[in-house]
Order: sequence, then structure tokens, then C-alpha cells
Amino acid sequence: MIDARCSCGAVALSLPGPSSLVVACHCIDCQRRTGAPFGVGAFYPVEVVTISGAPKEYVRAAASGGKIRSYFCPDCGSTVYWKADNLPAMIGVALGAIADPEYPAPSRSVFEQSKHTWVEIDGAAVEHFQQSSEPRNSN
Repeated sequence: MIDARCSCGAVALSLPGPSSLVVACHCIDCQRRTGAPFGVGAFYPVEVVTISGAPKEYVRAAASGGKIRSYFCPDCGSTVYWKADNLPAMIGVALGAIADPEYPAPSRSVFEQSKHTWVEIDGAAVEHFQQSSEPRNSN
């Protein structure tokens, strides 16, 4: 089992092990959510994740056109996980919440049109995707 948690420990997830779907996302929203040039998430089927604590939900429009529901600790503010309308059976877990330096590296890199020019992600091991740059629906 792997544990993911916020900075203060009030919100935690229990995960069955490393995920085979780890994604580096360079979209503007992930940059703003993390305060970093990209976000990294490990995706798990909803039914294998156990959540403890009482996270606060923040809903926003996603670049894909759907909605993203981010769950963060109301005490320390750490984003721990999220759910996307376009992946309803999956939970994205912030890799920083897992805090394991041995956790697998990203296998996909998305929204690269927003990637900072100095960011390098090992091209031999990462599948790269270019998303449409059409404006998103703000509803």
C-alpha cells in the first residue's frame, strides 16, 4: 500500500501500489494549481482508492471542455487529488502528495504547447501528446 496525504495529514488516500498511468501536465491550470511549471498526477481507478478526511472541493472548467474537481485540505491547502469529467472512473493523485522519490516517472506528457521552454522530460520514456489550443468553454 502507498499513502498520499496533504502537508498536515488531515486528508489522506490509501493506494494499492504504483500506478502505470503517471502524467506530466503542462496546462496553464496545472501550472497555477501547483505553483510550478507543470503538475504530475498518478491515475487510479476510483474503486481502489480509500479516502480519509474531509477535503474541500473546487470545481473549474478544464482545457478539455469538461470540468475538473480538485480536492484539497481545508486546513493546510494542499491539493491531494482530482477527478475529471473526461475520466469519470479515475482519480488523479498529486505525485507530491505521495512524496516517494522512488515512485515511477511520468509515462505521458500533455498540453506541451504550454510547456516552459526550459523543462526537459526524458523523451525516450515519455509518450508526448499535443492538445488542441482551441478556447475552452468557460461554463
